[in-house]
Amino acid sequence: MNTHRKLIRRTVLVAAATGVAALVLAACGGSAGGHDMGSMGTGSSAPATSAPATAGDHNAADVSFSKEMIQHHRQAVEMAELADTRASSAEAKDLAAKIKGAQDPEIKTMSGWLTSWGEEVPADMTGMGHDMSNGMPGSMSKADMDELMQAKGAEFDKMFAEMMIKHHEGAIEMAKKLKAEGKYGPALKMADDVIKAQTAEIEQMNKMLGKS
Repeated sequence: MNTHRKLIRRTVLVAAATGVAALVLAACGGSAGGHDMGSMGTGSSAPATSAPATAGDHNAADVSFSKEMIQHHRQAVEMAELADTRASSAEAKDLAAKIKGAQDPEIKTMSGWLTSWGEEVPADMTGMGHDMSNGMPGSMSKADMDELMQAKGAEFDKMFAEMMIKHHEGAIEMAKKLKAEGKYGPALKMADDVIKAQTAEIEQMNKMLGKS
């Protein structure tokens, strides 16, 4: 009798263990299946999340270019914004809008690169009386910016073109340096874009000044 009871008890325990194992396997299978589906669902977006640069595909020249060009672009945008209320010619206003429209997105792009590299995005020094003339090529001094802010009408148009030509020449110099020393593909592409766009704008401003 005792043997019979032991046999029944053992059978129940085995059945219970089998049921638990089946539940565990089902749960694992569901989890694995869910994981696979999640991977499949995000497969198309994986490149976007892994797109930020890593230490292996950029170098110090790319970092320096991004940090300096962000500041350089910010000053150009600040100069361009002055044209809204100070320029007299439609051509000067249109050119200023074009410069701002091109350089604002590039600032955001370069800021994204720096963040993805674990680098600090430089603080915005525009409008703070910060003298940038001793730093990047073509940058305006505080005195230059003060003078431009005080100009209006035809005087502003002339001063804006002359200063922006100098500013663009500096940006082109920085872009050419990156092309010689940089490594990060998107940064090299941006350098090409800067050279092409700003060379064309220099030609346009020289025509505005009657120099070509």
